[in-house]
Amino acid sequence: MKILDEIEAAIPALRRYAGALVRDRDAADDLVQDCLERAVARRGDWRGQGPVRAWLFRILLNRHRDLRRAAPRPGHLVPVEGLFPEPSAPPPQDGHLALTEVRAAMERLPEEQRQALLLVVLEGLSFEAAAEALEIPKGTLMSRLARARANLRALTGREAKTKGRSR
Repeated sequence: MKILDEIEAAIPALRRYAGALVRDRDAADDLVQDCLERAVARRGDWRGQGPVRAWLFRILLNRHRDLRRAAPRPGHLVPVEGLFPEPSAPPPQDGHLALTEVRAAMERLPEEQRQALLLVVLEGLSFEAAAEALEIPKGTLMSRLARARANLRALTGREAKTKGRSR
């Protein structure tokens, strides 16, 4: 029963990661449900190597990739109901603006960089656990993280400030 307890303990982290990947609460819940169903059904396949949490993230990420491959590519026509209304005035809080800017910049990152960044920064996984969850070498993960961070600095206009500080 130990593995079931570890699976249950990882549910909040899986929900956060799924929410960040798909950016839709209902789709994220469905993705986590699929992940949990597969994990419980295949708990005998877990080899006991590494943390269960990394294994669950790998299942969730693989399911997300499968769903993206199967989904029709977005076209140029979008139903009006699917559009989000833009705010009439920007919010007055600087912190909220900065957060919105970073969120938009993260959405523009390549998928591989965003996945690596979310696992390490949002979920707090070690480099080894994140690399295992993404099924890539640790060096590749660190390279993706470096590129993701550099891209975020460039997309948010903070690149010039960090270059000046390093000298």
